[in-house]
Amino acid sequence: MGEAMQFKFTRRGLLATAGAAALLPGLPHALMAASGVPPTSLSADAALERLMEGNSRYAANLHLHGPAADREALATGQAPFAVVLACADSRVAPELVFDQGPGGLFTIRLAGNFVTDYGLASIEYAVEYLQVPLVMVMGHSGCGAVSAAVDAVESDARFPGELDKLVGRITPVVRDLNGQQDEGANGEKLLDQAIRENARRNARLLESEGAILPQRVREGRLRVVAALHDLAGGHVYLV
Repeated sequence: MGEAMQFKFTRRGLLATAGAAALLPGLPHALMAASGVPPTSLSADAALERLMEGNSRYAANLHLHGPAADREALATGQAPFAVVLACADSRVAPELVFDQGPGGLFTIRLAGNFVTDYGLASIEYAVEYLQVPLVMVMGHSGCGAVSAAVDAVESDARFPGELDKLVGRITPVVRDLNGQQDEGANGEKLLDQAIRENARRNARLLESEGAILPQRVREGRLRVVAALHDLAGGHVYLV
């Protein structure tokens, strides 16, 4: 499980340039082409405000968005205003959590909401070709993947199939925190601390990995934030 525990990208050389699309002839041309729809005019701060306003509606059970009213218009292209890297947990659907309709969010989901090679490439596509100004890495309370990582560190738990590799990508976060006292100054237990730190660490990783995202951040054209979704209350908080 040693290599799986490292934040290591085996395709780094391929994804290191903004012109990586030209090196992927196997992908359909339509995927790599511009959408044909004008990108969002929102700034990163305005995009974040829209996300949080939608979350406030969700938490208050005041939904504005539902199924697409005009599917034909959506078929001509997409212009999402934010990317959300979220957990695959069935209770954490970004379009619902932020009360957005089809076409509003570009989402990447997997258990533990951490950055992978293909997740990074997907985010790079949204930023490079769709001009998305905001990326959010969103963890959630009671995350099972992070809880499994806590068990792996505290009791040397092992998991079947590919789960051991997945958990191994989160255990470095837990191990770094485990040397501290059982409860932090704010009273959080190790699991809660690890959920927050996992989101923060992956947000920082996106700001530094490859060439596309770090450059956009330096230019002030992209903002990357970490957040926590509280399942019980429905609210999302920046962390």
